[in-house]
Amino acid sequence: MKSKKLIRLYIGLLALALMMMILLWQFMLKPKEAPIRDYTQIKTEGILRLITDYNQSGYFISGDTVEGFQYELGQAIANISGLEVQISLEMSLPESFKELNEDKCDVIARNIPITSDLKENYLFTEPIVFNKQVLIQRKETDDNDLKPVRNQLDLAGKTIYIPKDSPIRLRLDNLAHEIGDTIYIIEDDLYAGEQLAILVAKGDIDYAVCDQQLARAAQKDLPEIDIDTDISFTQIQSWALRKDSPILLDSLNSWLSQIHELGIYDKIYKKYYK
Repeated sequence: MKSKKLIRLYIGLLALALMMMILLWQFMLKPKEAPIRDYTQIKTEGILRLITDYNQSGYFISGDTVEGFQYELGQAIANISGLEVQISLEMSLPESFKELNEDKCDVIARNIPITSDLKENYLFTEPIVFNKQVLIQRKETDDNDLKPVRNQLDLAGKTIYIPKDSPIRLRLDNLAHEIGDTIYIIEDDLYAGEQLAILVAKGDIDYAVCDQQLARAAQKDLPEIDIDTDISFTQIQSWALRKDSPILLDSLNSWLSQIHELGIYDKIYKKYYK
């Protein structure tokens, strides 16, 4: 009898041990959720990670000096917040959102037009700029006396270049629908807005579209281009954050408000856009 009881006990213990091993194995195989990175984690590390693009609006090197609208805003935030602001570069906006989703950065520091689709998935700061898209074409005096396009209806059948994966694509698609005709859109995977403006000035392409602020900056060095034809209405453009960073959003809005109140924003804005 004792031997049977012992056997049953051993079997029970063995079954319990096997069950514990299975549970432990399942726990080890279960993918671990990435820790939320909000302001508390950023403050503890002391580093705020921004991602922007390489141009006058984002970040660029002039001689031995780093400049750029987003770069200087980032430095102003560093001075106010006491955080170290690290900046990485990515020309593609979709790739920037991918890096944000993968926690490789905390904020996309670009002038991003806010759409209903984006608002469903991301948080946005208070407006960084009020912007709109404009058509870049050559002036009449630099285009064999050909008058610039002023009516959007006259874009029917025209070929327009934009940077690859640019949100401008959505506006041009809607515009083609509005005028009831085809607009041929070429997404250039090599050049950003400033470089496309250069191609227009040289006569390599006839039309491009980019943000008005970028167009104004480009026109300083390219007097041949005309930027007076609007493609869109004025839009709110802001920085983007993950949905799980609401405290960081509040902090950023507070820092940006201070930058405005101190007159720092106006100084930076006028340097690049006026």
